[in-house]
Amino acid sequence: MRSTAYLGLGAFACAVSLGASLKPLASAQVAQARAPTYYGVNLASGEFGPKKLPGVHGRDYVYPTRAVAEPFKAMGMNTVRVPVLWERLQRQPMGSLEPDEMERLDKAIADLGDFKSVIIDVHNYGRYQGVALDQEGRSGAMLADLWTRLAERYKGNRRVAFGLMNEPHGMDSTEWRRIVDQSVDAIRRTGARNLVLVPGTRWTGGHSWNSGGPKSNAATLSGFVDPGRNFVFEIHQYLDQDSSGTKKECVGGAAGRKRLAGVTRWLREEKAQAILAEFGVPPTAKCLAELDDMLAYLRENGDVWVGWTYWAGGAWWGNYPFSIQPRDGSAKLQSEVLKRHIAGYRNSASR
Repeated sequence: MRSTAYLGLGAFACAVSLGASLKPLASAQVAQARAPTYYGVNLASGEFGPKKLPGVHGRDYVYPTRAVAEPFKAMGMNTVRVPVLWERLQRQPMGSLEPDEMERLDKAIADLGDFKSVIIDVHNYGRYQGVALDQEGRSGAMLADLWTRLAERYKGNRRVAFGLMNEPHGMDSTEWRRIVDQSVDAIRRTGARNLVLVPGTRWTGGHSWNSGGPKSNAATLSGFVDPGRNFVFEIHQYLDQDSSGTKKECVGGAAGRKRLAGVTRWLREEKAQAILAEFGVPPTAKCLAELDDMLAYLRENGDVWVGWTYWAGGAWWGNYPFSIQPRDGSAKLQSEVLKRHIAGYRNSASR
């Protein structure tokens, strides 16, 4: 989710274990309908207050609790994506992890113990303290160092997945590929076999994945190899006019499946898989129909789309129109669409 003034505060049961490497796709370039492995929600608020660093926990930001997550477990979700800010976990580049902050993150992961999968999402847009990693004074080694330390801490917990970086943008895509390689190699050198989520540049948007010619994500991430053979690409896709997720209206006419068609073909050609880690809509009839259709598309192409996490839940959203955090005990309309699809996954699994 892009951070704008509109946003206010700043911006899978699992069919297989996170510990198991994802199986290579069949060579046939044909869509195969399949229920996703991971389905869940972003529980945002750990990334709130990005201009207040490190900030005060409980006032400027907060991590998800069991109580906040319980409605989503009751819906049948099995995955939570937990946004965090790099600067809170690691106060200085290449420095040690902040003990108090890591205790808070450990507690959040423990509180989410009823979920099969928890994704740590470094919600920094390819930046540290606002400066992109391909600029002077920044480097891919900084991100590789962070992930080395996080991997050492969580490699014994195969429920935890590693989201390398939220929505890198304004960066050279070739340099971003080098940063990705460096970070994933660093994770695997620790012995960690956890699932890794690999984003592209350009906000890792599905609609723009093939845009930019030789500098497109499709070109620069083609042939990516994870030494641990347990990764998926991380894709985001919103349904407003510019795919930013900052507007209250949705484009109609099956916008989701149209915007994801190019990256879906690319994934199949690459024999790769992806998670739609961010998508969300306001609760209008048009947007709910588009949400329903996009979820159907993911299942129709389940050979390459292995899961999704809706944006967003979390206790601090207030009246944010994309929020599905229940208020006054009432479920949001978007949740009814999500719940219907989850029930369909479970029904197909029981046959």
